[in-house]
Amino acid sequence: MHCLRVCSVKSALILQLHKGTNLMNDLLEQILADCTPYTSQGHVATYIPELANVDPDRIGIYISLPDGTEHFAGNCMDLFTMQSVVKPLILLQALMDSGIDTVRALVGVEATGKPFDAFNYSDQALTGAHINPMINTGAIALCTLIRGETYEEKFSRLLELARHLAENPELCVDEAVYESEKLTGNKNRALAYLLTAYGMISDPVEKILDCYFKACSISVNCRDLAKIAHVFANHGIHPATWEHLFPAEYAKYVNATLATCGMYDGSGEFALEVGFPAKSGVGGGIMAVAPTRMGIGIFSPALDKNGNSVAGIHLLEEFSHRMYLSIF
Repeated sequence: MHCLRVCSVKSALILQLHKGTNLMNDLLEQILADCTPYTSQGHVATYIPELANVDPDRIGIYISLPDGTEHFAGNCMDLFTMQSVVKPLILLQALMDSGIDTVRALVGVEATGKPFDAFNYSDQALTGAHINPMINTGAIALCTLIRGETYEEKFSRLLELARHLAENPELCVDEAVYESEKLTGNKNRALAYLLTAYGMISDPVEKILDCYFKACSISVNCRDLAKIAHVFANHGIHPATWEHLFPAEYAKYVNATLATCGMYDGSGEFALEVGFPAKSGVGGGIMAVAPTRMGIGIFSPALDKNGNSVAGIHLLEEFSHRMYLSIF
């Protein structure tokens, strides 16, 4: 009887909020106000010099719902670069171009328990089982599985995928951030050469990294992330047109990987407190997938020690609790 009562309350609240645009917007504004103080508890990324110039006080949220309505609050239309939020798209493009078996042969799916840019994933020879698509090493390796005669063509196809899912043909590379990453990205070069040393990739490192740096430098806003997340939440089906953009099994693969590895060393805590798949980036973005329910885009560039948005996580925690979104 208690379970039935709780479910009834949940259903009534969710229906009320979905129907009432003002109620949902008011809720987002309230949560945003409650979480804004957390922006002072983090620090913007500085190892990419261009990211050090971002205002740490900015914060925004955007959600995309199945009935076509969209709700937002704060600095949700401010532009920022995807950084690691692009990794689910790299994984998806690799799955679409090369299939699950080929992807699984190159990278694993287990959480590493290491920082996203770590070197020491194993005391023995590095293999695909030691890395996953949501850390730098795995994402760099997966760039080689994207179809294209050149790495310029590979990136062009990845960018078109991002534009299609985001319903935004204007998505483009932030050239200043791209040049900054390319100039200072020596740790990623070291990771790529590590992959080369263990025979996991064979293409020229600089060409692979140029594709990867450009992918990380794609400029988006919270709406773009919410739209992309909504397609993953809808199992690869466009929520507005019902076009099958990619197989449901690929959505399952990406979402499961996000749930276990998407928030770096904080993925377990995030699963416990928020309870649905998400991917963070050091640009301050979080793309969150509430399966069958909605897509969520977050922006707040002040980061914690793991490289996750401090205020962004608090936003998602509060929103998940209020909307009963945890899948666990």
